[in-house]
Amino acid sequence: MAKAKKEREARHAGELGSAVIENAGVMLEQPIVETLEKNYMPYAMSVIISRAIPEIDGFKPAHRKLLYTMYKIGLLTGARTKSSNIVGETMKLNPHGDQAIYDTMVRLSRGYEALLHPYVDSKGNFGKAYSRDMMCAAPRYTEAKLAPIAAELFEEIDRDTVDMVDNYDGRMKEPVLLPVKFPSVLVNSNVGIAVGMASSICPFNLSEVCATAIELLKNPSHDISLTLGGPDFPGGGSIIYDKEGFERIYRTGRGGVSVRSRYTYDRANNCIEITEIPPSTTVEAIMDKVVDLIKQGKIREISDMRDETDLKGLKLTIDCKRGVDPDKLMQKLFRLTPAQDTFSCNFNILIGGVPKVMGVREIFEEWLAFRQECVTRRIGFDLARKKEKLHLLLGLRKILLDIDKAVKIVRETAQETQVVPNLMIGFGIDEVQAEYVANIQLRHLNREFILRRTEEVDALQEEIAGMEETLQSKKKIQAIIISELRGIVKKYGQPRRSLIIEPDESEEAGGDDETPDYPVHVFFTEQGYFKKITPQSLRMSGEQALKEGDALCLTCEATNRSDLLFFTSAAQVYKSACSEFDGTKASVLGDYIPARLGFSEGEAPLYLAVTADYAGYMLFFFENGRAAKVPLSAYQTKTRRRKLLGAFCGKFPVAAIYCVREDGEFLLTTSKGRKLILNTALIPEKTTKTTQGVTVLTLPRGGKLVSVQPYEAGSLLPAEHRYRPKSLPASGALPRAQDVGQTTLESQED
Repeated sequence: MAKAKKEREARHAGELGSAVIENAGVMLEQPIVETLEKNYMPYAMSVIISRAIPEIDGFKPAHRKLLYTMYKIGLLTGARTKSSNIVGETMKLNPHGDQAIYDTMVRLSRGYEALLHPYVDSKGNFGKAYSRDMMCAAPRYTEAKLAPIAAELFEEIDRDTVDMVDNYDGRMKEPVLLPVKFPSVLVNSNVGIAVGMASSICPFNLSEVCATAIELLKNPSHDISLTLGGPDFPGGGSIIYDKEGFERIYRTGRGGVSVRSRYTYDRANNCIEITEIPPSTTVEAIMDKVVDLIKQGKIREISDMRDETDLKGLKLTIDCKRGVDPDKLMQKLFRLTPAQDTFSCNFNILIGGVPKVMGVREIFEEWLAFRQECVTRRIGFDLARKKEKLHLLLGLRKILLDIDKAVKIVRETAQETQVVPNLMIGFGIDEVQAEYVANIQLRHLNREFILRRTEEVDALQEEIAGMEETLQSKKKIQAIIISELRGIVKKYGQPRRSLIIEPDESEEAGGDDETPDYPVHVFFTEQGYFKKITPQSLRMSGEQALKEGDALCLTCEATNRSDLLFFTSAAQVYKSACSEFDGTKASVLGDYIPARLGFSEGEAPLYLAVTADYAGYMLFFFENGRAAKVPLSAYQTKTRRRKLLGAFCGKFPVAAIYCVREDGEFLLTTSKGRKLILNTALIPEKTTKTTQGVTVLTLPRGGKLVSVQPYEAGSLLPAEHRYRPKSLPASGALPRAQDVGQTTLESQED
């Protein structure tokens, strides 16, 4: 019997097992295109449209649902309430979980310090945007309400300014957009990552944004850069001004903004205090990187480092070793750590449900169009209400003609349902007016009450006429928007938090103190090849390897810390240093400078100046007979700028370029064979690099300067004085046979 029971159990288990594994492991063929279309595309579109990308009002759906819920439960003017209550109420509109809702509220809060103008007035520990480890407290411990500026989001929301749609279960209504009174999309930063695209909008100063919007309303071709100085981050910091970069962001909506930390030096304690950092990093990230650099031996100037952030705000303290220059140390930290970082801009915004990357001007245009629609709908809503009220008052004014008749009609009407029809017949009014009269309390059915109400008729008629006139005038609607923007600036405007600094002030100082210094030989060819060879390697080398058709145009002695200035055919100079090139041998071609330094297409090197102290002059000789003398110090910067525009005058073809430490003589030769011995002391020095110089050589029609060589004294004897000008400009002289013969004879005797 026990055996039969075991057999039944085994059969039962087998039946269950076969049911469970039925069709298991069967692979169904399905085209990948069909899988993407049916399964992946709906998910991707949902993330793009309903989660990650903000709309023209500056909010993602999660932000909008949270703020609208707080408005509906009375947190705009009431007292704070527990964050848990807000999260619970918001779940009626946002089904994505309580933690996600609370995280959204934290990022919008004043305590988190991620927005220039927070929308949530918080109380309690909401964490900090600049700290990775300072986490927010649980929602049961914190409280919140809407900040005063949120009134500018909801003041018109009940006046048909935006469309309302059902929530996810169809029990409530929620706004598609918020009728914001200012361009909030540009005032508060917004970052989101969708599927296949992302959005990263940097914040701008509220006053500057509103001023720009006003100017664009007045003049659509207004230059935005005149009123919008640049981004303004809530954490402050110093923004490195890049005109081309800013213009690219304004024009295309893409680019990067370099932001560096701000610090002070406490001389008494020999420490650096960093109080503002870039928005894309945290205190802990900076500290971790500094620790790694210390372990690698790349930073030796720091004795201690600690995070002293407290209720007063961020503070990262770095103790310096004795004798350390704090500014040079910070320059190194800017270069090697996130103490200087780049905020990447990608102004991707949903317009009509379609993601679109737009420049700042286009964003302003879209917002102004949206705002004009809101104002138009608001005025239309108010106009309809006033017309309804006027209609009722006109009916009430007819009652004024015979109050006793109205009372008699009501009193003598047998059935209540006939009161309104009888009033309509008795006074010639419509049903709406009659219903309004019938509902007047008996105590109000007196001449004083009726006169006081009907006095509003004339004022209402004037208001209605004014509204109808406004709706017909685009300029009047724009004037309303301008007035509102000015009011917002007056109420909420703040000074800039981020300081904009020029590149010369921001970039790190050239010449690292740790760069080893030793003698080197520098070689530069006509086709742009550069070599740095140590004296030891040069003694052991043979002939210099050159490309076919190439030749050396510069050979000089220098040091590893010497700076290199490559002057190009585009009137630019590319700066580098010997230390940035590896030592090589004579048997190799060397580094091709146009590729190494990133020359533009068609740009060729003309001359290389090697200097360690920027003493002396740059001499530029042009084919039209002009010459310019610029002090070499004009090319010295406190920064490691790779390229200097306008290195010399680019209006005339260049005949020759020389770098000299002191004035000397040069032999100039024209295409007609004339020669001139020029002492560069006669050329006035100009501090402007792009100076056109002075005319030193008078040329006949069709003539040009073709050769400039350092002059060796005695080369044109015995009539050397013939070639020396008494004044400039001079035409030079044609060489005589005896001059040429003398030169040949002397060379033979030598």
